[in-house]
Amino acid sequence: MTTPRVLDRFYSVIPAGGIGSRLWPLSRADAPKFLHDLTGSGHTLLRDTWDRLSPISGEQRIMVVTGRAHRAAVEAQLPTLADANVVLESEPRDSTAAIGLAAAILERREPGVIIGSFAADHVIHNQRLFAVAVKEAVAAADQGYITTIGIKPTEPAIGFGYIHCGGALTLAGAPSALAVESFVEKPDLVTAEGFLASGSYLWNASMFITRADRLLEEIGRSKPELLAGLLELAAAWDDPAARGPAVDRIWPNLEKIAIDYAVAEPAAAAGRLAVIPGYFDWDDVGDFASLSKLNSGGRTTDLAILGADARVLADASSGIVVSQTKRVISLIGVKDIVIVDTPDALLVTTTDNAQRVKSVVDALKVAGSTDVL
Repeated sequence: MTTPRVLDRFYSVIPAGGIGSRLWPLSRADAPKFLHDLTGSGHTLLRDTWDRLSPISGEQRIMVVTGRAHRAAVEAQLPTLADANVVLESEPRDSTAAIGLAAAILERREPGVIIGSFAADHVIHNQRLFAVAVKEAVAAADQGYITTIGIKPTEPAIGFGYIHCGGALTLAGAPSALAVESFVEKPDLVTAEGFLASGSYLWNASMFITRADRLLEEIGRSKPELLAGLLELAAAWDDPAARGPAVDRIWPNLEKIAIDYAVAEPAAAAGRLAVIPGYFDWDDVGDFASLSKLNSGGRTTDLAILGADARVLADASSGIVVSQTKRVISLIGVKDIVIVDTPDALLVTTTDNAQRVKSVVDALKVAGSTDVL
């Protein structure tokens, strides 16, 4: 596929943060989800994301926003990542701060730049269809829209948020662009079935493509104090002497809010948000149920096994086993089981309860058991 001219001004941004608490105890603060190979590809999710984006924007036009503690691991995974394109957070402040800071830095370096934000820990298949969607999103963004890519749903999933689509937009270079009516939080099963039947809803994959100046403008509309902090940080960023003190002074005080709430929802309400339907396979690997599905070819009757040294004996069982030990794990006649065996923690649940794993992490925090987080 030929890279279109409109992508000449395009810059990819990879937010690589969060610990993936619904994948505990596999995903930890020091080894978050994006640093794992969860699909058997032989590469971490971060590396797969890089390989997906580099043909579109070029390796020298990819910026990664991550925590200070993960710098060495990120750079080991991405040896051609430019040093100037590593943005380090002193602590997590959610996606608006992370993506907004990247936008502010890049807009100062290259006024008029178009950025696309793509999470480091999602799984996407079919590079050609992904590139086609990005191309259309960039075209829509160049015409002033905050643009997202929504995924055509294949089932009434309750683990994803949804985008309620409106009418078609007439945008040059983006023939499939639609207006966005609203964003919808994760629904119950009956509601999700209604969404699927209506044909008017897409899964929210949290991919945002926009001119950097337009993103900053939208942040300023809803969160002016947050924008002021981001602009002050960006002004100091490329001065090595000023950057550290500015981060230590400003970053911890920035409001912690997701970009969906600070930017996407207000833009949708004002008619400034467009969506491009994506027809590629996508999963945010948000819990062990989705991880089981990914690694069993979608067959719920199969047992997925992850771990280079896993020793699993199974009879008439389904679900997923993740083993980081050499312990023998035997399963007999259990359905939809989730077992995650690590040297210092063991999780046993079912795929139906996979979303509740986050509550275990919350309870461990309250109990002060941070050694296993």
